[in-house]
Amino acid sequence: MDIKDKVAIVTGGASGLGRGTVERFIADGAKVAIFDMNEKLGTEVAGRMGENCAYCSVNVTDTASVQAALDGVVAKWGALHICCNFAGIGSAHKTYGKKGPHPIDEYLKVINVNQIGTFNMCRLAAEKMAANEPVTADGGRGVIINTASIAAYEGQIGQVAYSASKGAIVAMCLPMARDLEPYGIRVNTIVPGLIHTPLFETVGEAYYKSLEASVVFPKRLGKPAEIAKLAAFLVDNDYMNGECIRMDGAIRMQPR
Repeated sequence: MDIKDKVAIVTGGASGLGRGTVERFIADGAKVAIFDMNEKLGTEVAGRMGENCAYCSVNVTDTASVQAALDGVVAKWGALHICCNFAGIGSAHKTYGKKGPHPIDEYLKVINVNQIGTFNMCRLAAEKMAANEPVTADGGRGVIINTASIAAYEGQIGQVAYSASKGAIVAMCLPMARDLEPYGIRVNTIVPGLIHTPLFETVGEAYYKSLEASVVFPKRLGKPAEIAKLAAFLVDNDYMNGECIRMDGAIRMQPR
């Protein structure tokens, strides 16, 4: 699918990987709606991107919030072709440790945002895409790109909730692609490693350097622009479907 003149939504688009993807899609000629809860950042990013970018205050776990925002995007630009899901949160609790059992409310919060929030976006975005006229020779109507993590495969100590949520995103990729085949909607998943987002600005230099050293090659953290480049490729290549793609410099995470 040629991204030029297509309509995309990017959840978590106000910062980090989402923001990098918004910038890439705008540069490639798409119209992009940022779905995020950070109104200050979202409005700022959309303002800098110009008239082909808009901010929508969206809670991905709230069906009414998502539905209203999707309706607004279609009303504004006439269709929805691309849905990129980057919105997510983390957690740091052991199943059982010195502080006792993992707080169940914290576990549920991570699952609700990362797993259920992603699925909520997918199911409602797919409904909009299914209404499109085909835009490719193969009958393609839309592209969904979800975001997992290498923690889905190599979760570290204290990542049980986060790993479970990202593992679910990996697991639902193929069946979702199969579900949406009759409507010409492709589904792929990006599986990032250690990417240099603003979060890493808060850690000490020694810890930061140790993270870089753990990457096989190149020995550095990934860049949001590199994730965005992969997202653009997944939109562009019509034969990419049902795949989970690691982008991690060949790192394999250790227990801690």
